[in-house]
Amino acid sequence: MTMTFDSTRRAFQCRLLCGLGSAAAGTVFTSWPLAKAAETAPGLQVVATFSVLADIAREVGGTAVEVRALVGPNADAHVFEPTPSDVRRVAGADVVITNGLRFEGWIDRLISASGYRGPVVVASRGVAMRQLSGGADPHAWQDLANGMRYADNIRAALVAALAAKSPTRVADVETRAAAYRQHLAALDRDTRARIAALPAERRRVITSHDAFGYFAAAYGITFIAPRGWTTGSEPSAEAVARIVRQARDARASALLVENISDPRLIERIAREAGLKVGGELYSDALSPPGTEADTYLKMFEHNVRTLVEAMSVGTSGPASVHGGKP
Repeated sequence: MTMTFDSTRRAFQCRLLCGLGSAAAGTVFTSWPLAKAAETAPGLQVVATFSVLADIAREVGGTAVEVRALVGPNADAHVFEPTPSDVRRVAGADVVITNGLRFEGWIDRLISASGYRGPVVVASRGVAMRQLSGGADPHAWQDLANGMRYADNIRAALVAALAAKSPTRVADVETRAAAYRQHLAALDRDTRARIAALPAERRRVITSHDAFGYFAAAYGITFIAPRGWTTGSEPSAEAVARIVRQARDARASALLVENISDPRLIERIAREAGLKVGGELYSDALSPPGTEADTYLKMFEHNVRTLVEAMSVGTSGPASVHGGKP
């Protein structure tokens, strides 16, 4: 599905960001001391665009960083609207981490309005992009091999920033990054083994939007979605009808909602296709702290477990009503 843009929202964001730009620019030059004792400096002030990136930065950086996410848990970065506090947050950052691949259509305007002049890390740099009709698919973190690339890019940026500000913390970041990469690699191996154990004809899943293309290519699952890779537009009645036909023709084994999406669309498809909702997946955002998917590793583990259970049991039968989010 070709991506569409909400001109009203874009105009609002432009007025908001441009109007605050000069004030924020002043903040950036007055809030940073010209000289700090490198060994007693607080952790790097890191701003990540959304919760998945923020968690990877925390895992890699440890106590050497203080990380804030602009788009928090259970929130949709596709339709995010920056606020004045977001402009100030970016203005005061030492490092800004983005996903890239056009995932954050608002980030360039936000950085410009803030007056920020520090490093901007594109976490997806170097991944093999999945191409769609609307351009590159930005959801590269849904393949753990790409997650390792994200961690490598973030590690390199943090090390470079710390080398000037607090060099004694570099070794700890390097050690943490190496250990984290090993955890990601182990989960990748486990994911491949668990999904490979399922018959190929059962690996067909319906989700709310096309956020799992990298997962599909890496682990051998077919995902069917009524929306394209962005949630910024509603699918037409014809598109929904097409998905229902695909679900029946392909004999989909699982139909799952996403934590960032209104479940009513999936529930409608479930009713019309004679399926029931088999669980909830985390696509573009983590769950709140202290819940089942509040880190990137836990998110991936949860998604794999949910998918395997749904595809193993099957979801044929009366439609169920999706419960609330954590």
